[in-house]
Amino acid sequence: MKKKFSWSLDLEDEEYAGDVNSLLEAAKLAVESTSPGYYVNLVTPASLGRPDFLIEELGREYGRKIKAEYVDQCGCGGYVTRVTVIEDI
Repeated sequence: MKKKFSWSLDLEDEEYAGDVNSLLEAAKLAVESTSPGYYVNLVTPASLGRPDFLIEELGREYGRKIKAEYVDQCGCGGYVTRVTVIEDI
């Protein structure tokens, strides 16, 4: 069942810092779990740097069905990417 509200997913765990493929899969699952008209904030580890790689991969995967944008680096050091779902995935 898709979430009908905006939410955040913390991907700052060391598991994700050491395995970008796992991070990408978790991020895709989060996007696919979000209903159109809502967003999910994806918080990635500071050690991976600015999440341009995540934005690019989500853009390749979902195209115009989403809008992915870098928000800011949070106080804990991680980076926030907001993914708004525009069309059902």
